[in-house]
Amino acid sequence: MKLSKEQQRKRRKIRIRSKVSGTAAKPRLAVFRSSDAIYAQLIDDKAGKTIAASSSLKLKKAKGTELAKQVGIDIAKKAAAKKVTTCIFDRGGYLYHGRVKALAEAAREGGLQF
Repeated sequence: MKLSKEQQRKRRKIRIRSKVSGTAAKPRLAVFRSSDAIYAQLIDDKAGKTIAASSSLKLKKAKGTELAKQVGIDIAKKAAAKKVTTCIFDRGGYLYHGRVKALAEAAREGGLQF
């Protein structure tokens, strides 16, 4: 039986999450992308709290990777305001390509280290 793309992504996500966990000092930068938006959260898994969040819904309307870059810069600014400099990147089962890669690189340019 062949798995759908969504089922394959969920399997990859479970595999990644078994190895990746965030703390208050080094939160997890979780990425979720839908067909029209991209979301990023800094999460402290020990306390079960979201430290900062950003999404393309609240930013200027651009297209694709440009919008993802804006989200990456925005999450880096919010992290700096909360005095977070390092994090662990959680790509959420998506391939490190396209919008996910653009968000990660923009977050690095904004000052986050991972």
